[in-house]
Amino acid sequence: MEFLKSVFTSPPFFGFVGGLIVGGIFLLMAWMSHLKTKKELRRFQKHLSEKLEIEGEHMAAMKKDLAQLKQENENLRMKIGGSNLNDSSHALERELELYARAEKSMVVRAPGFAQAWESAKDAAHAELLEEERGKSLPRRIFRKFFSSGGGEAPAKVLTMKDDDESGSSNGSEEKARAGAAGES
Repeated sequence: MEFLKSVFTSPPFFGFVGGLIVGGIFLLMAWMSHLKTKKELRRFQKHLSEKLEIEGEHMAAMKKDLAQLKQENENLRMKIGGSNLNDSSHALERELELYARAEKSMVVRAPGFAQAWESAKDAAHAELLEEERGKSLPRRIFRKFFSSGGGEAPAKVLTMKDDDESGSSNGSEEKARAGAAGES
């Protein structure tokens, strides 16, 4: 037993025990650091999963918006394609207005049809260009508002003005017949 007593009282034993105590302290500190790191890793994993969830929802919303924008784009493309048809109908309406004005001028001055027709058509074209540039009021709008629905009313009004100006009944009858023939 003395041997054990001498071993337990020797300085190397105290160094060994002191080393074990210091090693235990470091082991405990390492274990606590490991637990702390593990807890932080779980927190980061949870944060990452939440972030991925949010980004997934955001991506789904962006895909939905993209699909909606594609649909709107297709609708607008179709409208533009349809408006090209409207532009052609607008051009036809403009051409019809041009011919109507030229015919109206021809009824008033009908001595030589070909020359008068070309000059009347050119004059009507010039009038339309001025209206489109904004230099004069559009006549077709006022004609639509103030005409009485029938096709003969503007010709009758025109012949009545001509009757007042000329004063002769024979000339006005010929103009009225020419106006009626020009409209049909």
